[in-house]
Amino acid sequence: MMDQAFIAGLPKAELHIHLEGSLEPELMFEIARRNKVAIPFKSAAAVRAAYRFSRLQDFLDIYYQGAGVLRHEQDFYDLTRAYLARAAADGVCHVEAFFDPQAHTARGVPFAIAIDGILAALKDAATDGMTSRLIMCFLRHLDEDDAMATFKAAEPYFGCIAGVGLDSSENGHPPSKFKRVFAAAGAAGLKRVAHAGEEGPPAYVWEALDVLNVDRIDHGNRALEDEALVARLAAEDMTLTVCPLSNLKLCVVKEMAQHPLKTMLQRGLRATVNSDDPAYFGGYVADNYGAVAALLTEDDMVELARNSFRGSFLDDAAKARHLKAIDAYAAT
Repeated sequence: MMDQAFIAGLPKAELHIHLEGSLEPELMFEIARRNKVAIPFKSAAAVRAAYRFSRLQDFLDIYYQGAGVLRHEQDFYDLTRAYLARAAADGVCHVEAFFDPQAHTARGVPFAIAIDGILAALKDAATDGMTSRLIMCFLRHLDEDDAMATFKAAEPYFGCIAGVGLDSSENGHPPSKFKRVFAAAGAAGLKRVAHAGEEGPPAYVWEALDVLNVDRIDHGNRALEDEALVARLAAEDMTLTVCPLSNLKLCVVKEMAQHPLKTMLQRGLRATVNSDDPAYFGGYVADNYGAVAALLTEDDMVELARNSFRGSFLDDAAKARHLKAIDAYAAT
């Protein structure tokens, strides 16, 4: 088994992390107490015992319950700062984080409350050397008008938002449902990413590429079912933000030995490793690297780390600096 210390020390970026999905049960209880919010669990252990998922929707039901404790700017600050500390310990030096404003505005929490808390935490982490980009996701189980209203609410913050994404329930909600709002985001100069090919079919990956004109595909596992799609993704150097422990926890794969990450690399796909919703799926980014270590070589691990910067929204000079740091680390 590959040394976990090597994995933790390997410089890396994380490109697929839902901040709300990093809400550990202990912090959930702390915030619930101070906000006087009732939650349907008696202890952190009871929360973890509920993390038995057979599909994406099982997880989402609990995910939104957990997010319900977040009410004030300090809550979003504490959530983000706690994630960033865990990420830094795992060798993450750049993060491109997702947040779900509709999950909060639907509860009466103003958009500004959520984003101001998150941005303050990202700013403070920058003093420790962590760089970041923030990606605002639309909830695909809601309609496009709701997404467009969220997009409009975000306009004053476009200088602090790098891009938009698409998450939540995939099946029955194709990317094309959000064509107008993604076109508006592109016109505003924002990057575009979308969850596709996790539970949904390869056709959803095609739509993300051709209808939403995305810059990255989040997950993308089922793209391997379509040879023409694999060839296109490889030819276009399209980054896939793969999340191994999430795939296992949500039964996308039955066991880690069946995970397609090695196949993705062999097929020339720009795969990366990420934690998705680490509080719910059993580990942060180094844990996800460790979970697939038995399937990969050390050179594969280094390539995954390199891909994480190649696929990031950093400028070319910053990417080059990080790639040089990875080469130096791998050479020791």
